[in-house]
Amino acid sequence: MTVLTREEIEQGLAENRNSPNGTARNAHAEVLVGAAEAIGDGPLFRTALDNLINAYLWSAESSKMLVPFARLLQEYDKDPGAFDRWDAHSLFWQFKWVATAISDSPEIPLPSAVGWLDEMERRYRIAGYSERPVRESEMWLADAIGDDDRAERAHRAWLAAERDDMSDCHACELNGQGAYAVLRGDDARALELWQPVLAGERTCAEEPHRLLATSLLPLLRLGRFDEARSHHVRGYRMARGNESLLPSIGKHIEFCALSGNESRGLEILAEHAAHMSPLVNVDDQLAFHGGILVLLRRLTELGHGRSPAVPYDGVPHTVSELYEVLRASSLEIARRFDARNGTTRVSDRFLARIEREPLVDVLPLGVRSSALPRPAAAVTAPAATAVPAEPAPGLEELVERARQARDQRHPAADALWAEIGVRVDARPQDEVDPLLAADVADQRALTAARAGAGNAAELLEAVRDRYLELGRTERAALAQLRLASEAAQSGAEPRRIRELLAAALKAAEALDADEPLRGRRIALAELSSIRVESYLRSLEAGPDHEHLHEPGQDHGHGELAAELAAFATSYEEALPDLAAEAEEMLGRVALSQGDPERALPLLAASAARAVSAGMPWQAVDALVLRAGVLMSVERPEEAQEAARSALEHSAQVTEAETQAVVRLTLADILLRRADGAAEAAEHALTAAHWFDQADLTADGGAQARLVLARAYAREGRHADAAEVLQSTLPDLLEHGEGQAVSVREFLGDLLRQLNDPRAAAEQYLLAAEVAKGWEDTHPQAALAQAAAEQLSAARLDQEATAAYERSLELFRVTGDAPVAEVRILRSLAWLAPRESTGAPAWARARELMDEAGAVLEAALAEHAANAEPAGADASPLRAELAQTWLQLAQVLDWRVTSHEQSEDESEPGDESASASESEVDVQALRLEEIDLTARAGELYAELGPNHLGDRLQCVQYAAWTEQEIGREDEGATRLAALIEELRAMPEGVVPDGLLERAQSSLDSLRS
Repeated sequence: MTVLTREEIEQGLAENRNSPNGTARNAHAEVLVGAAEAIGDGPLFRTALDNLINAYLWSAESSKMLVPFARLLQEYDKDPGAFDRWDAHSLFWQFKWVATAISDSPEIPLPSAVGWLDEMERRYRIAGYSERPVRESEMWLADAIGDDDRAERAHRAWLAAERDDMSDCHACELNGQGAYAVLRGDDARALELWQPVLAGERTCAEEPHRLLATSLLPLLRLGRFDEARSHHVRGYRMARGNESLLPSIGKHIEFCALSGNESRGLEILAEHAAHMSPLVNVDDQLAFHGGILVLLRRLTELGHGRSPAVPYDGVPHTVSELYEVLRASSLEIARRFDARNGTTRVSDRFLARIEREPLVDVLPLGVRSSALPRPAAAVTAPAATAVPAEPAPGLEELVERARQARDQRHPAADALWAEIGVRVDARPQDEVDPLLAADVADQRALTAARAGAGNAAELLEAVRDRYLELGRTERAALAQLRLASEAAQSGAEPRRIRELLAAALKAAEALDADEPLRGRRIALAELSSIRVESYLRSLEAGPDHEHLHEPGQDHGHGELAAELAAFATSYEEALPDLAAEAEEMLGRVALSQGDPERALPLLAASAARAVSAGMPWQAVDALVLRAGVLMSVERPEEAQEAARSALEHSAQVTEAETQAVVRLTLADILLRRADGAAEAAEHALTAAHWFDQADLTADGGAQARLVLARAYAREGRHADAAEVLQSTLPDLLEHGEGQAVSVREFLGDLLRQLNDPRAAAEQYLLAAEVAKGWEDTHPQAALAQAAAEQLSAARLDQEATAAYERSLELFRVTGDAPVAEVRILRSLAWLAPRESTGAPAWARARELMDEAGAVLEAALAEHAANAEPAGADASPLRAELAQTWLQLAQVLDWRVTSHEQSEDESEPGDESASASESEVDVQALRLEEIDLTARAGELYAELGPNHLGDRLQCVQYAAWTEQEIGREDEGATRLAALIEELRAMPEGVVPDGLLERAQSSLDSLRS
């Protein structure tokens, strides 16, 4: 066996500290402990033990830390003097972790657990530490064993004890205090305690990650749904894939199961399938599997028990099978705790958890999830408490309501007839009223026609004939008209369609004169004929008719408009709802002719007429269209009014797509308002939900989520926005190159805000790749520049340089972006010495800065020589020139500082350490810095009061540099002169705090 050297062990420890958490890191840490012990190096052995304890802590094997901690404690007892102040502090700090690990390990007898707690208290007292952490550990152990009185005493003592160096951070303590409140049934108090952590005021390595998950059910129970939604979206992003946060993952899965988001919970479970196997830390396993069991039970209740679930221990399982396996193993763990504790508390709490009922029917989350397959049948578990349901209406009452809704053209009619159909099918056919059977068949034929079913015409003919047999000629006439519409929809020959239209009109006109519906049937036939005949004329005109034409040209629209106008006039009194339909069609004709101003009053009139006719749901489409037209002609206030009216009138609409479109329209309008982001998010969220219900997730649902992400971003909720956008990104990328570039750039911006530069750079580069073939190179250039900035932030210098150079090349192709060119050149200058601070790197940096200055000088010269555009402002170019001089000075300062550091770090007599910089003339560089900053300051002075802050920066820089070379008086004089100038300026010109900053800098110079 190869024995590692001390150097190899030290290198291994350094690598292990930076390795990802998990079993691989733990195994490596174990090897390093053995290697350090083998070479007999005491300090290195103690360091390796400490590293192993920390590795265990941040994994699902935290209970393993007991053995290495006991060994480290033995080392301390043998020779406390071998532990420096930090080592001793670390050892006592780890006592708290061990106390938790002991409590979470059922194989450790209760007397031993209590003994460890007593030992912790004794050692803390001797070391002079507060009892605060001891009392917290005592509280949780007492709670686990069901000693509530002792837990309460420990809780009070914990809060009363003084905080000191051994106290947990505020974030972790607040987590525990709130968790204790939840166990005592006080959700509101818990959320009050947690607020500083949830708001980001108190954080640590695992907070707010854990609390965002822990707060989910209390928020649901209190009805604070918006916060629950946000905590899930944001919190899952933080916890995803983190082995030490598996209990939090379980809480997110449980939340999904109890909020109507079972498909989302299933996706999260699939992402963490690799962690499903039994864990070393059985308490974590119980917490993680508990959340999974809530989901699996809920899926079984919804009829998905036979659906495949994730494998467990490499064995495939259905949902129901996995539930049984995990339930049995979890209860076995719980019983081990109970046996150790002498109480059933752990089992009782676990069973209560996995039997929880949903807290809300459906809470839309905004993120995209695949819909669950439709189950064959649902198996519903008996409810814990019987809730009396409203008695279902009798069939006769239901039929009466359905016929009334049908006659009123009410949206609820479809659902009512569907329910009637279920009841009729359950009865023997000879017991069903023939007219009722015909009505059910009529509804089913209509549904088939709407869906474009191949047998729709056959069903409609059968319905027509059945109504004729029953003497219901008014219903037969309507079925005849539907046959004509179905023929047009299915692409039948024009001749056949016209024959069916003529037959429908003839059937309507043949109705008895005293038939109340005769006039409506005739009008419906006429309106259908107008609509369909226009379509037939367009077909017969050939493909050229479908091409876009200039506004004002007729192309057959004039005839259609005249027919519709005449129809509306004829029926505006007798049948206002049909007149409203004609007016809406007239509005659409006007839009097709490129005349929005003519369309707007027609759409408004149509909506108003439908509302006055008692059919507000019919106004929705016209109002949504009107809102869109108003936005296109830049009348946003009126557009918002129209969209809100559409939302109001959609209350009784049952079609999911219509509900979605109304809300998306309003959300899009509100998002363009400075103060509309919050409400826009609310409507976009609901729109996404309705699009999902309509099976339009990849189309309208993707657009709704895009609006939702933009609304969240406007509110500063960048994590929420990124999660929503990433969930629907594949859908959005299918909607054309323009949108693909836009959404990837947007996602890159969000990831940049979240301080994830690598991921942000990836999105910018992918967007640039899509824009690669575009004639306009500006977008690709800007995206390459954005990617370069993020690659630089991620310290990927070579990749950043390549991206900057590509961006520079593209901007130079455009020939009209000198400012962009200059900023890229300056960025490249800063990158040049980052990896190597030798003379060539500094020379390259100066060369790039000089090139940036030359670009600006050329642009200014061209501007001065060019007479147009008249009055064009050269200030931006001049400001960039001043900034370039200032940044060159800063690069020179970096060179001097680097040179001085290399000299300080070199060994005495070592002439090679700074050989590459041996000829640096520090005095000359400092003088050049002063000259550059002075020139920049003078240029900023010429640019006026808007650049006073920039000017102060330059003067301060020059003054402090002069102090560096022993010219304190000159520097102070320079700064004092600017201060006097600032004081002489009129009130309101000098930005707040600027004069105070300048005076403070002068005082520091003189001190």
